[in-house]
Amino acid sequence: MKQATALLLAVIALLLFAGAASYPRLINGPIEYANKSLGLGIGKFPDAPFKLGLDLQGGTHLVYHADVSGVADRGLTPSEALESVRGVIEKRVNLFGVTEPIVQIEKTANDWRLIVELAGVTDVNQAIKLIGETPFLEFRTQRPADEATAIQQAQLSGERLNEDPLFIPTELTGAHLRNSQLQFDSTTNQPIVGLTFDNEGARLFETLTRDNLGKQIAIYLDGAPISAPTVQTIITGGQAVITGNFTLPEAQELASRLNAGALPVPIELLSQQTVGPSLGKASLDQSVLAGLYGTLLVAVFMVLFYRASGVVAVIALAGYVAVILAMYKIVPVTLTLAGIAGFILTIGMAVDGNIIVFERTREELKQEKTLQDAVRDGFARAWTSIRDGHFSTLITAIILYMFGTSFVKGFALTLGIGVIISLFSSIFVTRILLAKLVEIKWITPKWL
Repeated sequence: MKQATALLLAVIALLLFAGAASYPRLINGPIEYANKSLGLGIGKFPDAPFKLGLDLQGGTHLVYHADVSGVADRGLTPSEALESVRGVIEKRVNLFGVTEPIVQIEKTANDWRLIVELAGVTDVNQAIKLIGETPFLEFRTQRPADEATAIQQAQLSGERLNEDPLFIPTELTGAHLRNSQLQFDSTTNQPIVGLTFDNEGARLFETLTRDNLGKQIAIYLDGAPISAPTVQTIITGGQAVITGNFTLPEAQELASRLNAGALPVPIELLSQQTVGPSLGKASLDQSVLAGLYGTLLVAVFMVLFYRASGVVAVIALAGYVAVILAMYKIVPVTLTLAGIAGFILTIGMAVDGNIIVFERTREELKQEKTLQDAVRDGFARAWTSIRDGHFSTLITAIILYMFGTSFVKGFALTLGIGVIISLFSSIFVTRILLAKLVEIKWITPKWL
């Protein structure tokens, strides 16, 4: 009995903490009153907002086509190249104050696409500028003369038009760039752009200069050559320069753009969509109302149909809602319309386990068992059904998250989290509360 009482107190403490984390105003008021009245220094719960997705907050949705035709020449797979692009775009957008952009990779047939969602950015032109101005920097080595001649002759016949007859792409791209800065040539005093590579880039650049002594290494920006110096010596340390008869503003802009991130592969805008903040707010308000109505109707049904046990289920359900909302804030989970739909669905699932337990308990009571024995056996015999039902749903959620697109992922994530928390709620919380409830002498199985 002492163990059950300790568990009950632990559950109550957990539910109070979750309620305070999900809705801090509920506890911050009493804390502030106690601090003023008693001179205490109790800290308040941080009132962090929920992280809302594009469809609820408003923003911009962009779809880009990625040209991965040349990645094999650099020893990369399309998926590896797209992962680099995603990292660069996130870095680029963050520099302009748009925090936590959602950049996802999508493959349709032989077409690779990037889906960019910028919550809070409603100016499409600004969003396109943030993404589209990111330069594509690459280094290419000189092609052998016989290959160059063969490609040029083929191009005269209309063949091999996508190949560069003069230079061969390498693994060294802007993805290996650590930083760039404006410099001036010591001889001509012309503005140039100095490059510093990361460790992998420094190794690749040293290998390129060692293997191409006396040959040209071309620097391409956005698919166009801007410099093709001849390698005079092996260059170590990961330092290089771009010379291209720049004016001072051009060199400054190029250095700034390269610091913001250089894309490993070119991208092209396919479609754009804007979600206004007023539309997002209306969707959020309707979703919150749907959640409230759903919770209320489930609670009314449980109390009317299962009476005292239903009250226990409602308390557990309230704890479930508090815990899951607290997790959404702490993780944090980006809430979309589809995600809220997944959450509302799990409200019903959260009491499914309770219903199975209560029905099994009623069956045990029909066999003239005591209330305590019926509750114990009801939980024991309902566990396998509850476990299998929740785990099958969890497997479905995992599959949807692994293979779904953005909105499907949001639904799958909230569904999966909800299934795990509801399993804890329907078994652990309800069992402890019901175990203490049946100790009350005046509760009889006939009418409560």
